[in-house]
Amino acid sequence: MEFLLLGPLSVRLNAREVYVSAPRQRVVLATLLLNVNHVVSVDRIAGYVWDGSPPPSAAATIRTYVMRLRQVLGEQASARIITRAPGYLIALGEDESDLGRFTAHRHRAAAHADVGNMEDSCAELTRALAGWRDEPLVNVPSQTLRDVEGRYLQELRLQTTELRFDAELALGRHAELIPELWRLVRENPLREALVGKLMLALFRSGRQSESLALYQRTRDLLVEQLGAEPGADLREVQRRILSADDLPDERAVRGRPARQTALVTRSAPPPSARPWHSASRPKPAELPAVPPELTARDEPLEQLRRALTAAGLPTGSVGTAVVTGRGGTGKSALALHAAHALRESFPDGQLYAELGSRKRPLASGEVLNRFLAALGVPRADIPADENEREVLYRSLTAGSRLLVLLDDADSTAQIRPLVPGSGGSGLLVTSRRRLADLEGAHTVTLPPLDERESLELLGRLVGPARVEAEPQAARTVVAMCAGLPLALRIAGARQLERPHWSLGDLAQRLTDAPQLLDALRIGDLDVRPSLDAGHTELPRRSANGVDPVAVFTALGAVNAAHTSRGRVAAMLNCSEESAEDALDTLVEAHLLHPPVAGRYRLDALLQAYARERAQEYESFRHQNVFQATGTTGPRAV
Repeated sequence: MEFLLLGPLSVRLNAREVYVSAPRQRVVLATLLLNVNHVVSVDRIAGYVWDGSPPPSAAATIRTYVMRLRQVLGEQASARIITRAPGYLIALGEDESDLGRFTAHRHRAAAHADVGNMEDSCAELTRALAGWRDEPLVNVPSQTLRDVEGRYLQELRLQTTELRFDAELALGRHAELIPELWRLVRENPLREALVGKLMLALFRSGRQSESLALYQRTRDLLVEQLGAEPGADLREVQRRILSADDLPDERAVRGRPARQTALVTRSAPPPSARPWHSASRPKPAELPAVPPELTARDEPLEQLRRALTAAGLPTGSVGTAVVTGRGGTGKSALALHAAHALRESFPDGQLYAELGSRKRPLASGEVLNRFLAALGVPRADIPADENEREVLYRSLTAGSRLLVLLDDADSTAQIRPLVPGSGGSGLLVTSRRRLADLEGAHTVTLPPLDERESLELLGRLVGPARVEAEPQAARTVVAMCAGLPLALRIAGARQLERPHWSLGDLAQRLTDAPQLLDALRIGDLDVRPSLDAGHTELPRRSANGVDPVAVFTALGAVNAAHTSRGRVAAMLNCSEESAEDALDTLVEAHLLHPPVAGRYRLDALLQAYARERAQEYESFRHQNVFQATGTTGPRAV
């Protein structure tokens, strides 16, 4: 069984070609094969099938296409297409697709290059490129798929060709490369990396004038078409040619004039010609310093380790884990501890970005700029087009062992362009949302601490002797902090700031505070922003017409510690189903605890926040501010 993508889409079973005649079924199959061993959501498949404009019945139609595709492929191949929420995956081994073999050859080439074995690296890259038959996806009728994935595959092919050229140059095979390099430069006249390699090959073959003339033609073309000068790497190649700043290789220059052959390859190629996978490539180490480990999270740490380094990951896949939970539970600290602990498992480096869901979410294009620069791409060579940036990023990271940590993500759409290329890399994400549509991700939900864990943390912060001396006061403090490590850190800092306070004093100030959330703020530590973020993102109405904000405000007005769908239905004069839908929306926003035996709970922090919202609503209502200013004011209960 063999699935072929590096050319027209084709399926071969026992030396017999299976023809998928239905065009849209070919789109479905190609989408799954381009994401082999990863779940692809139905929405994403539909986006490719209908070029971004799926009909309302898309989900049902996709199910039909998958059913028919399984029938066409037959029992053996169809068994590889697995239904898994929120979509489907195709499970294949490394040798069962040409893309899988291509990726494996690239990975082996990188390993050889890392230890300076350029001969074997070159051979593996040659084998990788031999599997290409023609333009990919040419028989797949999806412009969106060809624009996104087709361009990615073409870029990956060209990047691999460039790596082979680098290896050949390192081996002194300058003259042999010139015809192929000329052809590719004519096809890609603005691709400065190719131009630089051809310039080097020409000069090292004794053709200095042609090399410098090529530089001038390329510069003129860049200025004319893009209004830009050549990038730093190409300028460096020209400088080295003009200054003869290199050492000769006797194999390549025997019998030639010294000036003509001054730029023959060293034992390693010059910076502009080195493979990205060589030992000299940048190894980013962007992880912030790991915070003190205040709470024991051994089981979540082990889950992350297994998800990111599992030996049984399918070939070409990226180990992905998402740490989710309420704000203040320590998601970022856990992720950093895991990332630092796993550094040896990802020897090609660590990339880090704080995506900022609580403020303005950072656009993935901005992050790609930073990541590409960290991976050694000169700023001038980073593409202006975001899709091209994404393709370059995936190409550079394919076959590498990088760990990418994305902190405080807002959505899966923000993450997808930042997933590293296929190979041995890992992706670790933290988010208040569950990100259920992130394909192939292992989710670790981080709950608040229970009372025992909270007391242990408080003891680490203020000293175990104090906790043991005032057990009842300590239990009151941790109850007011609702098991959130962030809130406990703030309470502990307040205690240490006033050493003359007893724990009883701290407990009384928290229980008597007019605004509990104001009492749990010190310096830049504050529990309110995460609650604000969840409240701000609540939808105006649930699917059944009940406003979750109105429900939360009503709970604050009566200072509820528990509620149920029946109680909310009576309060708002709506059906119990509508009330439950709104309550579940509040649970998703971390403004309610999930129901136990039909009862939803508000802890001390949530009660305090709900009271604030109810008081704010009453203030607006009594003062008629919204009428005086022409604004709509808070949403009514």
